[in-house]
Amino acid sequence: MSRVKRGVTTHARHRKVIKAAKGSVGRSKNTFRAAIQRVEKNLQYAYRDRRTRKREFRRLWIQRINAGARLNGMNYAQFINGLKQAQIDLDRKVLSDLAIREPETFKALVEQAQAALAA
Repeated sequence: MSRVKRGVTTHARHRKVIKAAKGSVGRSKNTFRAAIQRVEKNLQYAYRDRRTRKREFRRLWIQRINAGARLNGMNYAQFINGLKQAQIDLDRKVLSDLAIREPETFKALVEQAQAALAA
C-alpha cells in the first residue's frame, strides 16, 4: 500500500489562511505561521467592531437629529420627548435621514413635538 501524502490538503489550508491575511503588513501576509496569528487577531477585531459600529452610528444619528432640532428651536432631548408624547415612533436612523434630506418634513415633526409638549 502506498503512503498518503497530505501536501494537497496542507497547501489548500495554507492558501486559505494566506488569502485571509491579504492586506496585512510585513511577514503577516505571506508567512503561514505569522499569517495565522494575524488572521485570528483580525477576526477578533471584526467581532469587536461589529458591535462598536452600531454604537458609532447611533451617536452620529443623534448628532444629526440634534443639529436639525436646534435649527428649529429645540434640543435633542426635548425633541425626542415631544415625539414620544405625540406617540410618533420613528427610529433615530430615519429621523437623521429626514433631518438631512427632507428638512421640511423634519420641521413638521418638530412642530408636532412642540405641540405635544405644550399640551
